[in-house]
Amino acid sequence: MDSTVAESPPVEAAGTAPAAPLLHAEGLSLAFGTRTLLQDLSFEIRPGEVFVIMGASGCGKSTLLRCLIGLHAPRSGRVLYGERDLYKSEEAELSQLRREFGVMFQAGALWSSMTVGENVMLPLQLFGTLDAAEREQEARFKLALVGLADSFDVEPASLSGGMRKRAAIARAMALNPALLFLDEPSAGLDPLTSARLDELILHLRRHLGTTVVMVTHELQSIFAVADRALFLDGDAKTMSALDAPKRLLDSGPENVREFLRRGQPP
Repeated sequence: MDSTVAESPPVEAAGTAPAAPLLHAEGLSLAFGTRTLLQDLSFEIRPGEVFVIMGASGCGKSTLLRCLIGLHAPRSGRVLYGERDLYKSEEAELSQLRREFGVMFQAGALWSSMTVGENVMLPLQLFGTLDAAEREQEARFKLALVGLADSFDVEPASLSGGMRKRAAIARAMALNPALLFLDEPSAGLDPLTSARLDELILHLRRHLGTTVVMVTHELQSIFAVADRALFLDGDAKTMSALDAPKRLLDSGPENVREFLRRGQPP
């Protein structure tokens, strides 16, 4: 496996200020009831990067993602989109804020009673201003973008696992969000299909400028796509490293290097 760092976002022109982060997590602590799951999490997500949340199974990766999209309120700390506090916004502002990011859940979560095209058109119907013909045109474009141009009229059940993941990404991209959240996109896929999904993620970043936040423990994907990776330590219940995967492999904390070494060829 090639363990080089993924292609970096465009470098800011000389003399220009760097773009403001899209998201700030400040002092987050996450809990289930009285049980602390994670604590003292502070990081930012920059425009145009692929940001990976990694760690062993059960360390809280998906819970952190749910917190970042407004589905799991932190015990303490803040999630800021620009100056807007996700968990202190009024309902109308929160509804508008959620339209600025797309989410692909781990199982895809496509509606089985709808065709693939209807699934992709649903956010456009609920939140957009396009008429029926324009919604169909936009949905067909998004499906073509993810390599599913011929799947508009098919049922989700007829798709392979990798195709369902791609269809779910097309739906998450329906409203052209600046931020795309992916929860374990490679889970359950064979290595070839997983590699193709990695290529799609880089394509979205490279050609659309999409910022991607991805939860995964798949080491090949981490090295293939991540500009930076945040490591969650399940034993210490906190983050213990944040950097490019190659730098973490070379000089990160020992437990992080041990985690990443499992993805290196013998």
